[in-house]
Amino acid sequence: MHNTTRLPIRILRFIRLLLHVVSGFIQSFIYPFFPRSIQRRMKQYWATGFLNILNIKLYCNGKPPSIETQRVLFAANHVSWLDICVLLAVCPTRFVAKAEIRNWPVIGLLSKNVGTLFIKRAKRSDTLRINQHISDVLTTGDRVTIFPEGTTSDGTILRHFHASLLQSAATVGVQLYPVAIRYRNTEGNICKEAAYIDSSLLFSLRQILSQTRIDVDVTFLEPIVSSGKNRRELARVSEQAIANALSLSVSYKEPGKFSGRPSE
Repeated sequence: MHNTTRLPIRILRFIRLLLHVVSGFIQSFIYPFFPRSIQRRMKQYWATGFLNILNIKLYCNGKPPSIETQRVLFAANHVSWLDICVLLAVCPTRFVAKAEIRNWPVIGLLSKNVGTLFIKRAKRSDTLRINQHISDVLTTGDRVTIFPEGTTSDGTILRHFHASLLQSAATVGVQLYPVAIRYRNTEGNICKEAAYIDSSLLFSLRQILSQTRIDVDVTFLEPIVSSGKNRRELARVSEQAIANALSLSVSYKEPGKFSGRPSE
């Protein structure tokens, strides 16, 4: 079994993390008044600090889009709430998240202030609204990240990609970047403690704090030109690219049947 951190270190990390979150919360109120270039730097600096406090080492592979590249949509596999900080630290972007997060104390308001797009997953008709919102954001030159699995996994499988939120990519004609994320423990194995599966945020944080170090690999795969492709084609191509990068098989609940469930 890999090493775990001692209790005093966990407590110290937790206190530092709380202070960092409060700092981000305060900054989020002035964030909307800055130009996009400064907003991106603010996100990146805060996310990098967050990962450093948790001793999460980031390894970036592949070639992320340059800052000048317009109309970029990222489609990533989803393992943990840490995925957001990881992607912000590498390539600042806006995210699509479930509407429930908007009501979380502190985190909800912080997310809203920095431009998170919230979707009501249980309401299928909300998909049309959020796709239009994504299209508008992409058209203005900002980036958006979606998690097409619609939920998290423990990192040992890749769940079937739902196509609903890829409609915006097909409509606007963006460059779709598949992004593969993998967390590893000090032994080099998949770090299941980093995963957020059927647990509370507090329990998940305790699991992460218990690790002496977590390594995370973020791989930007070759962009997919979305023009001329429909959302189902984009879902399958991006899904296969990430599965290949992670050497994982895709888990289908109902093989061959498309589910319109929107992504998280």
